[in-house]
Amino acid sequence: MIITKTPFRMSFFGGGTDMEEYFRENKGAVISTTIDKYCYVNVRYLPPFFEYKTELIYSKIERVKDVEDIVHPSIKNAMKSLKMDNIRLTYDADLPARSGLGTSSSFAVGMLNAFYSLKGEYVGKKRLADEAIHLERVLCNEAGGWQDQIAAAFGGLNRIDFNEEGYKVKPIIISPERKKKLNNNLMMYFTGFTRFSSDIQKANKDNDKAKKLKFMYELVDEAEKILTNKEVDLDEFGKLLDYTWKLKRQTGNAVSTQSIDEIYEKGIKAGAIGGKLLGAGGGGFIVFYVQPDKQESVRKAMKDYLYIPFEFENEGTKVIYYTSEIY
Repeated sequence: MIITKTPFRMSFFGGGTDMEEYFRENKGAVISTTIDKYCYVNVRYLPPFFEYKTELIYSKIERVKDVEDIVHPSIKNAMKSLKMDNIRLTYDADLPARSGLGTSSSFAVGMLNAFYSLKGEYVGKKRLADEAIHLERVLCNEAGGWQDQIAAAFGGLNRIDFNEEGYKVKPIIISPERKKKLNNNLMMYFTGFTRFSSDIQKANKDNDKAKKLKFMYELVDEAEKILTNKEVDLDEFGKLLDYTWKLKRQTGNAVSTQSIDEIYEKGIKAGAIGGKLLGAGGGGFIVFYVQPDKQESVRKAMKDYLYIPFEFENEGTKVIYYTSEIY
């Protein structure tokens, strides 16, 4: 039996520039961090006592005799690719799916990690990220970028650069005190709306947004300088979040909604310096940058929404339990 633990990610700057059709021609970059909210994938070989050969337990339960009969596209394609059969897979998570935290990609990374471990193979973070990208974007033909799979595999607060040759992960060097202050100044809320990221991407696909994405790419440099230069007031990070969110809202009609805009304005009026909706847009989680003395005011203004405390994490996907079984 194998259990993997894979973090969800919080993306701050550069979202959209990690789309392959964009960065192959224009280059891209994102700044993101993983947080202490995880998905857990439990995989074991299925004991030969049942009429079915594969059992999958996620938001649904699937019991099939043939891998081709599996409905879940990511599981089906991963099992076919790695020639997995006769297994039981269960999925559990700290936060709901389709909420802007890269949950589907974290699942893909954690599942691949579990499959390889069950086969007795060690696979590094780079390979897990690469294969999760291939699984979701090629085998499953799902629209979206590359940052989620990379963040889930590597973990930590990073700048990820994209170009025609692929990507590079660059950890952002920041003092523990400054990093803690950044963490403490971020407040995350659940809007109550969930959506498929791929649907948002497709809805925005025809918008002429290359020029705005170029501006968003340039903001990554500015954000990195704010984080790494201890002489710069960290509140500038919050102001830049506000700017990048307003810019992102212009990259597609499906990015925001009237309800999301009202939630955002409520947080800003209560004292937040800036913030953004996490993920492709349309709903899910929203994060605000709030100075400590204004956080109680924001809590009161956002009392109708679920507050999610979190801490940054640095490890990425890992196996947390292993025991051998023979049938």
